[in-house]
This record gives sequence, C-alpha cells and structure tokens, in this order.
Amino acid sequence: MSIHISAKKGEIAKVVLQPGDPLRAQYIAENYLENAKLVSKTRGIFYYTGLYKGKEITVGASGMGFPSIGIYSFELFTEYEVETIIRIGTCGAYNTDLKLFDILNIENAASESTYAKYAWGIEDEILPHQGNIFGTINETAKELSLNAKAINIHSSDIFYRKDPATPEIATKYNCPAVEMEAFGLFANAQHLGKNAATILTVTDIIPTHEKISADEREKALNPMMELALESAIKSL
Repeated sequence: MSIHISAKKGEIAKVVLQPGDPLRAQYIAENYLENAKLVSKTRGIFYYTGLYKGKEITVGASGMGFPSIGIYSFELFTEYEVETIIRIGTCGAYNTDLKLFDILNIENAASESTYAKYAWGIEDEILPHQGNIFGTINETAKELSLNAKAINIHSSDIFYRKDPATPEIATKYNCPAVEMEAFGLFANAQHLGKNAATILTVTDIIPTHEKISADEREKALNPMMELALESAIKSL
C-alpha cells in the first residue's frame, strides 16, 4: 500500500475516476458500480472498486488543490500501476458565455502555480490533457447526445481572492472557467507517461453569482459521471 491510500495491491483498477469530494466518490460507487468494495478510507478519502458494465473501475477522491491531487494521482500511477485517471469535478465560469450545467472536456489547463516546475522541472504554464482519453470522451459524448465543450481551463491555487477581475493568465490562454486540480493531474501524467483527462460541470457563473443549489448538484452532475464511466470502460 502507499502512504495515503491503504488499498492492497490489485484492489485498484487500471482506470480511476477521481472527483474531489469523498462523498461524491461514495455516491458514484453506490449508484453506478456493481459489487463495489471500499478499498481505502485513509484520512476519510474513500476509494471504491467495482464493476461498471462488467469492467473493473475504481472511483476515489483527490481532495482539493494541486498538493492533494498531486499526492493521490502520483501514488495511483506509481504504486498501483493505474494507467488512466479521469478527474470529474465542478468549476466556476468567468463569463456568461458558459451556462450552468454545461459539461466541459478540458483540452489544456493553464496555471500560475509552481507545482509542475518544482515537482518535475516542467516550466510550461499551460499543459494539455495526456494520452488519448480526451478523444474518447469527445466521441462518447456524441454517442450519449451530450454537448461536452472542449475548452481550456484556468487551474488556480486560489479560491478566494481580493481582485474580482478575471486573472491575467485566464485571459492570456482563453480560459472561460476556473477550477483547482487539472494542471496538477496533467503535470503528473506528463512526467510519468500516463493518461489523464478532466471533465467538469459548470456550477457557478462568477459575474452574475448564479449557482446550482446543493439539492440540484446531485442530479446535475449525473450526466458528467455517466460520460466519465462510459469513456472509462472504452479505455480498458
């Protein structure tokens, strides 16, 4: 077992769906996986492995921010020989070009973070998805009649900030929305030669203060979860 994940060798599938929230991982396991087994609950970060349409899938949380997803994705890739991680999360839109409930398939993640630089010597401030899972998600979305928009995302270290203006880096790289993990995941996957994608649902429109209510979120995120699961089994 790794330092932060207590699953035994062989208890983690080759493809992992990684929401930020442990309870969202639990929700996916209980509602979509057959014979789901809780294989790790260290630090309250749940990992479940089960079957989706007969194929083994693991779903487990990443926590929030680059340091957290950096640890969990690295240990999954290296200690458990995971080949593909699909992050599934939420994001806030910087403008009204995006709408609540929009599904985004992230093409590139831009960040001011020093994570990639100091972890792996990667100097780039924008990193692409890794491997072919991005294309699989696009194809699967069409099959499911879902409009998954391929866009760039701003991956930020900051959730609360003094200046309400759209950060310069988001404008520079045409990032219409913000989240906190994709850049770190892509950096780890690039360094290790693994596959990584990020699918997000827009839950907040920052300039108008529109947001999906807590009650709506469970239902609102189901299409994204189903898209991730259907894409995941195609990579096995």
